[in-house]
Amino acid sequence: MSGSLRLRQLEALKAVAQHGSMTRAAGDLGVSQPAVSRLIADLSTELGFTLLDRRDGRLVPTQEARYILPDIRRVVDLMAHISETSRGLNERKAGHLRVACLPGFATSHLPGVVSKFLHARPDVTITVEPDRPERILEWIIGEQYDCGITDSFEGHPAIESETIAVRSVCVFPKDHRFAALDRVTAQDLHGERLIHARRDSPFYRRLLETFTQAAAVPRPVIEVRQFTAACEFVALGEGISVVSELDALTYAGRVAYRPYEPAVPHRLSLVRPIHKTPSLITLEFMESLFDSLRPLAA
Repeated sequence: MSGSLRLRQLEALKAVAQHGSMTRAAGDLGVSQPAVSRLIADLSTELGFTLLDRRDGRLVPTQEARYILPDIRRVVDLMAHISETSRGLNERKAGHLRVACLPGFATSHLPGVVSKFLHARPDVTITVEPDRPERILEWIIGEQYDCGITDSFEGHPAIESETIAVRSVCVFPKDHRFAALDRVTAQDLHGERLIHARRDSPFYRRLLETFTQAAAVPRPVIEVRQFTAACEFVALGEGISVVSELDALTYAGRVAYRPYEPAVPHRLSLVRPIHKTPSLITLEFMESLFDSLRPLAA
């Protein structure tokens, strides 16, 4: 055997074995009857034995052909599956995504984006892995994830990024005096119990600058890593906070919020490995995610 078997030859034998007729096999394959005969003859030559016998007006596989037909069916079905999957990938309707993100983002904004994305692409699957920014960058640099959503990103040669500044708001209990205001300023926070982001975060440092400029001195009571945690404490009546509007929206039924001035935008970065060619699905997901954030852009 020369080793030059072709998929079309295998398809021809599978079709003839199924239909018992060259003519019906030709109709199934969308080719002429002589073309099927030639494919079978060439395959017989390649394999070195007869493939078909005629019995009672039907073509039936020989004993040798029956022995290899299960393998042939598996090969033909596998190739059909690969072809179908490839079409899905080209049409951006199939594939798998690995997405790393901030823990709060995984429970606030991201589920809605993922749900909408998957609804239009039923054969796409997604892994969502929440963790701290430092860990997300390690994963992206190591090409373990297709893309990530993080904050406080300052650039890295192995990472391609796009950053969007999201509006920040002051969140407070529904019965708080701030409910009468159209906006909350830094001066308004003087003396208020403050639930705030971790002290070493760029967001908190920028917030402190607004307090200094307004000569305002809030009373820090709780330090958190995630804005969603801050909103949860506000909902429990433990104080007020300044957070991304993205997270405040998730708690809209449990807390009230107003625009915060002066603006202290929360900078979110969409990141991916620069040396790993992104799939079409990855690029489309990142575009969908970025578009979902635009209405909240500062």
